[in-house]
Amino acid sequence: MKSIKHALLAAAVGAAAALPLTVLGQAAAAGSSAAKPAADEMTEAEVRKVDKDNKKITLKHGAIRNLDMPPMTMVFGVSDAALLDKVKEGDKVRFSATGEGGKYTVTELQPAK
Repeated sequence: MKSIKHALLAAAVGAAAALPLTVLGQAAAAGSSAAKPAADEMTEAEVRKVDKDNKKITLKHGAIRNLDMPPMTMVFGVSDAALLDKVKEGDKVRFSATGEGGKYTVTELQPAK
């Protein structure tokens, strides 16, 4: 009886250990599409502050799916300072962002439709 329990336990541990590898393999297979969302997957937000001197924007945003981030208000850097010329405080926008090394960067920014 003990050997059956040990065998079942070993099988369960083995299956649990393999699961994260399967998930990681699927993410790698998704390729760059997971890193950069399509235009229809852009996140809705409201501009709270535009800091052109420091090339930053504060957004109150919805969930950012490609970053697995819940809705919140936060400061982002921008990939191109010219993006900040398109917006002002209070504007409703749609944006795409990337996150690397704890730094989050807006890569696309457009008025909400």
